[in-house]
Amino acid sequence: MTETRDTTVYIVHVTCPAPAVANKISRTLVEEQLAACVNVVPGLQSVYRWQGQVEVDEELLLLIKTTADRFESLKTRVLALHPDELPEILAVRAANGLDGYLQWVKETTEPT
Repeated sequence: MTETRDTTVYIVHVTCPAPAVANKISRTLVEEQLAACVNVVPGLQSVYRWQGQVEVDEELLLLIKTTADRFESLKTRVLALHPDELPEILAVRAANGLDGYLQWVKETTEPT
């Protein structure tokens, strides 16, 4: 029986505390075919409540393109590489997009 891949395209948001962390996670995910592409967006300011205190931090945002069937492995890898106790990892389904680009994401993340 052949297993069917769930190739629904996701955009996964992950915030990082420093450029070195963002670069390591991004490169690893692409090298391991867990992501087709990662955009590293600098200049993000996050305001959030943590352990009863309001925190303000400068961060970078990763916009990671992957597929549903690669998401759990991607999440596990991010957790292993990320220094934060509770990193932001949010997957959003890509509702629409350029057909060729979506196909590229699916092909690029296909395990070899």
